[in-house]
Amino acid sequence: MGRPRKPLLDRERITTVALELVDERGEFSVPQIAKRLGVQTASVYHHVDGRDGIVELLRERVCDAIDGSTLDLEPWDEALAAWARSYRAAFAAHPRAIPMLMTSPVRAPKVLAQYERAVTGLLAAGFANADVMTVIIALENLVLGSALDLAAPDTMWELPDEITTPRLAQALAAVGPARADAAFDLALEAYLIHCRALLEHG
Repeated sequence: MGRPRKPLLDRERITTVALELVDERGEFSVPQIAKRLGVQTASVYHHVDGRDGIVELLRERVCDAIDGSTLDLEPWDEALAAWARSYRAAFAAHPRAIPMLMTSPVRAPKVLAQYERAVTGLLAAGFANADVMTVIIALENLVLGSALDLAAPDTMWELPDEITTPRLAQALAAVGPARADAAFDLALEAYLIHCRALLEHG
């Protein structure tokens, strides 16, 4: 038998299967990846730097969907808003990856490069060095919370009737189907107002 034209195992396939598992179960293990790929567990370790290495491959895969070019827009607040929307969409596509990726250190060079770009833009806009990471982390908190909200069921409040909680029933009826988007827009604008004030008075 001749050799297969494509290798049976590579980092791309490992990442794809790991992300499939995370999307399905919220977690993965190296033996699960090996089983799905039809290889021995030891074979997976030949291509990646252990489980932590796979987590960073997942981070790169998810973050590849973030449009880093938005950070070059001007003025800075338009850049942040556009980046936030792209960031939210990327993670909303894989909400179960959020707890894993947000509780492990960021090591992936491509992702670190995007943070470097964000920091550079904020410093160029005039933000104090001491404020830059607070501004970025606050934006991430907003974005990732909203990404999880996008993955939530349409009906998050199940009311037994409209008599027990009449005002809640009316508010839910009034908010409409774009609840998550409206909440994100409100939070993003409030965030940007605060950042503008921070820049002006900082």
